[in-house]
Amino acid sequence: MKIISTGSRYDIYPDDLKSYDKLPADYYVVRFAERQGFFLEKYTEFSITDAKIYGVHLEKVDKVLATFKKFNRNLGVILSGDKGIGKSLFSRLLGKKSVENGTPVIIVDSYVEGIGSFLDGINQEVMVFFDEFDKTFSDSSDDDAQTSMLSLFDGVAQGKKLFVITCNEIKGLNDFLVNRPGRFHYHFRFEYPNEDDIREYLTDTINRDYVSEINNVVDFSKRVSLNYDCLRAIAFEINTGLGFSEAIKDLNIVNIDSEKFCISVVFADGSCILNNKKYMDSFSNENLSCQLYNLNGDYAGSISFIPKNIKYNSYTRELYLDNEDVEFSYYDYDLEDEENEKKEKEFKTRGIKKIMISRVNDDRLHYVV
Repeated sequence: MKIISTGSRYDIYPDDLKSYDKLPADYYVVRFAERQGFFLEKYTEFSITDAKIYGVHLEKVDKVLATFKKFNRNLGVILSGDKGIGKSLFSRLLGKKSVENGTPVIIVDSYVEGIGSFLDGINQEVMVFFDEFDKTFSDSSDDDAQTSMLSLFDGVAQGKKLFVITCNEIKGLNDFLVNRPGRFHYHFRFEYPNEDDIREYLTDTINRDYVSEINNVVDFSKRVSLNYDCLRAIAFEINTGLGFSEAIKDLNIVNIDSEKFCISVVFADGSCILNNKKYMDSFSNENLSCQLYNLNGDYAGSISFIPKNIKYNSYTRELYLDNEDVEFSYYDYDLEDEENEKKEKEFKTRGIKKIMISRVNDDRLHYVV
């Protein structure tokens, strides 16, 4: 047996008791018990199952670790973006490299009052990882969980720490965390893979016999955002011999949210009018009206169409509408009816060259990973 004394108290422990001056470089998770309080429990080693890492994950991981080494204070990193587009992979890469460099990783997967003080009491360099911080530490009127952690993120008294938090919804983070580089030096925004990313991934994962299906997946991605989870599932189904049109029917990939599209009308003289913020379900059968504007912001007319009529040009790789699928109109409330009729006639006879549709993602912040 082993006996540990604290003041006048003596506690008896099994023979496998070990004592350390510092926490060994490994993976741990914070646990809490009513009588025991907070403690650390060994956690499963971070594994990287992906044979190839896409994007600039490795570059950014190295950047974070190099900055942490140079800092004489805490370093915070926010990883934001939808599920399935790389936040967890980035975290695992960062954690794995941290342990390899001798820095323990501590996972926080639940909030208990006082957890900030416990973490602050760990007097050595560690990486502290909060997954889905916006949910686990969701603020409420009774329990301002995120605010209670601010002193921990600011502190330097008990050992320098690397704080990494992931969040799906940036609006779920406390205002004292976002745009505060003194607390969180980096904010990496993870975006959906673009056409080149999708082609690279599918070329690597789809069997050669089925590479002709890649264009069909790319065409579909013009209308619906596909994360790497979706692409992995699609590649698996295609590799069983299914064409993409058949594979997508049974997969758990549903267009439940409207995507944002830019609608542009290009005229024969090269001029263009557009609406760059229109949310729609591009597969909908319902008629959609859309106001268009000149580049200077002035109202230029309206069009209405059924989104399901949107076509895809496999040669130019663009979404478009045929003129016959669109109704044109013009009505400016500041003008008399006669003047509006004149403007509408000019609009219809101006000579439309093409009507272009493109999916827009303008949530980019600092880095795209």
